[in-house]
Amino acid sequence: MTVQRVLILEDNLIIAMEAEEILRLIGVQEVEIASNLEQAVNAIHTERYDFAMLDVNLGESMSFGFARLLTERGIAFGFVSGYPDTLDFPPDLRHVPLLNKPFDEAAMWAFVDRLTSAGSPSSDASSDM
Repeated sequence: MTVQRVLILEDNLIIAMEAEEILRLIGVQEVEIASNLEQAVNAIHTERYDFAMLDVNLGESMSFGFARLLTERGIAFGFVSGYPDTLDFPPDLRHVPLLNKPFDEAAMWAFVDRLTSAGSPSSDASSDM
């Protein structure tokens, strides 16, 4: 696996730590967790990431604006959510890969593969988990 560094934007520390553990199991070298938008924005201003995993609902805010910032910076990303699909997401973000909560190692492998595979993202925005 060529993924070295991943940013996780997740307001639930237990879920973030579970994602970090699975990412390390599948070979990611460095994982940084941001629990809010401010931390995430600061992180991408100071570090480079192979991709980011974004919780959609961050309590008081949604991660869609940050997703657009990642797009502008050329950083691959996917959403992690309890939402079953992306149909209620803004139209410009419905194509983004989605990892459904709860997830396991197999689901994470498939998600990371979609984020790191060459070519454009699939038009099927939901995971087949």
